[in-house]
Amino acid sequence: MPIIGPGPDDPENDHWDPAWEDHDTPFRRWLYEKLTTAGLESAADAAGLYAPANRYNGLDAISTGIIASLTGAGHDAVRAAHKADLADWAREQQLRDHPDLAVLDADLDQT
Repeated sequence: MPIIGPGPDDPENDHWDPAWEDHDTPFRRWLYEKLTTAGLESAADAAGLYAPANRYNGLDAISTGIIASLTGAGHDAVRAAHKADLADWAREQQLRDHPDLAVLDADLDQT
């Protein structure tokens, strides 16, 4: 079966991490909680759709509006959750790029 759209080796997907599809992130947890509270039956599926896109493509005004409508949260709350997730991701990247910092981070977490 032919691939429709960009394939896994296309430059468009250079920064895509397949683990994002089920990776537990602050934005995914926030989104799941808000969608569940709003009574959306497919909260896990929706969180799985928007959470990876949040990191990979960013969060544009249309997605922000859709998430705000689905969750009942304001646009500012959605953007704040998005920014918190990106800050967490930046920290993950630092630790991945400098694994020696993971030991220091674990030690600091104990204090």
